[in-house]
Amino acid sequence: MTHDIRLTTARVADLAAVMRVMDAAFEPAYGEAWSGAQLLTLFALPSARVCIAWVGDQPCGFSAARIAGPESELLLLAVDPAWRGRGIGKLLIQDWQAWAAAQGANDYFLEMRADNDAIHLYLQTGFSEVGRRAAYYRGQDGKMRDAITMRRTPLVAGNN
Repeated sequence: MTHDIRLTTARVADLAAVMRVMDAAFEPAYGEAWSGAQLLTLFALPSARVCIAWVGDQPCGFSAARIAGPESELLLLAVDPAWRGRGIGKLLIQDWQAWAAAQGANDYFLEMRADNDAIHLYLQTGFSEVGRRAAYYRGQDGKMRDAITMRRTPLVAGNN
């Protein structure tokens, strides 16, 4: 179902498209969405990249990542709820890792709220939990939620 999806590196001119996906994808109660100003800082960093998934001229998902030496961190991944279940998140993860590998990274990290349904996507794409911060996130409901740090190391030749 992913044949209609096109991935492009976002430019500053694409900020509104990224923010449309951000607003649709992130539940305001958790306060995880970034502001436009926060995203703009990534466009100025040569070690960071924002990628947008498009169906036609409609943005349906995006990822934001950065590289530090041999490590790359996924900062944000979002798929518009209307487009979920079509493999867009998986494509964005694959694209992030291909971009990072081309820049010399070979170790991939992300952090997420422990009760985020996206954990299934990350587990399916080879990530595993390597750390947990108890009561790290506070939702607008006042409830504290753990943060999970996940890591995916590269496959060694001959090991799948």
